[in-house]
Amino acid sequence: MDRERLQHILDKAAAKRLLVIGDLMLDEFVWGNVGRISPEAPVPIVEVQSESSYPGGAANVARNLREFTASVTMLGIVGNDASGEKLTGLLRSEGISIEGLFTHPSIPTIVKTRIIAQRQQVVRVDREQRMAPGSERQDILSKTRQLVGEADAVLIEDYGKGFLDQGLVDAVLEEARDKGVIVTCDPNPKNPLEWPGIATIKPNRSEAFAAAGIPLSAPVHPVENDAALMKVGEILLNRWNAGSLLITLSEQGMMLFRKGLPPYHTPTRAREIFDVSGAGDTSISLYTLGITAGANPEEAAELANHAAGIVVGKLGTATCTRAELEASFRDLAQT
Repeated sequence: MDRERLQHILDKAAAKRLLVIGDLMLDEFVWGNVGRISPEAPVPIVEVQSESSYPGGAANVARNLREFTASVTMLGIVGNDASGEKLTGLLRSEGISIEGLFTHPSIPTIVKTRIIAQRQQVVRVDREQRMAPGSERQDILSKTRQLVGEADAVLIEDYGKGFLDQGLVDAVLEEARDKGVIVTCDPNPKNPLEWPGIATIKPNRSEAFAAAGIPLSAPVHPVENDAALMKVGEILLNRWNAGSLLITLSEQGMMLFRKGLPPYHTPTRAREIFDVSGAGDTSISLYTLGITAGANPEEAAELANHAAGIVVGKLGTATCTRAELEASFRDLAQT
């Protein structure tokens, strides 16, 4: 993609309205150094230097989109607790609309705490309780239909924590069909849902194999010769009846599948990898933004791949900026 085409797509993306639906989390990071081993057990002692918090899960998708467009709305549930208040405040401070946020009276906000020392993750502590449908469900469905109708595109991010069910997905897809709104999703094989007529689904390699019911096999090089992966792509395209299927392949980049067309492979653009957490969020964010702004699927896949290559070079729940994305394309053109 040349510079002029990239600028055109990103300029159009800046005016788009995006709705993100999914499981919300608060990502906490404890940063420090390890200088000795504990005398109580053979574990490192981390001397804390700083702490930071970011919107995580589906909220990280919203953060990634917010780097490229001013109109991003979040739909999901937080707990009635301090972590929920912090997450809501972080979203608000980043200019993300919280019109679609609901507070659950009894389920705590999901919190993932990562302890980092010398740029390496020492341990992650998860505090979560799977959500069950409650009395607020009808209010959520009503708000969902309203917000879908006001958006140019909807991105569904499923972390399998209980917020998404078939009824909610059906409401999104039905409203989107009526209003001509693009819908994409990042699915979770632990929460098998149907996605009839969705524009794009983006699992990673292991998720795709699990969803297709095929035992996970080792990657094949070159990826075009990976017969098992090609079979998975064919199965999922037919099962989900999606316009396209984008499978992220870690160090192999991404593979785009569409009915009646040969698979399109884009190799990884990552130069160095420090942290892969959140790379999938970035991938689906930029792909969705791209097709919403008029990019063809191959162009959108390139946007997603370049952006993912940028965030894996950062520590923590990171995002990609427009300037970084433009620089990545420029550097590729010069090689």
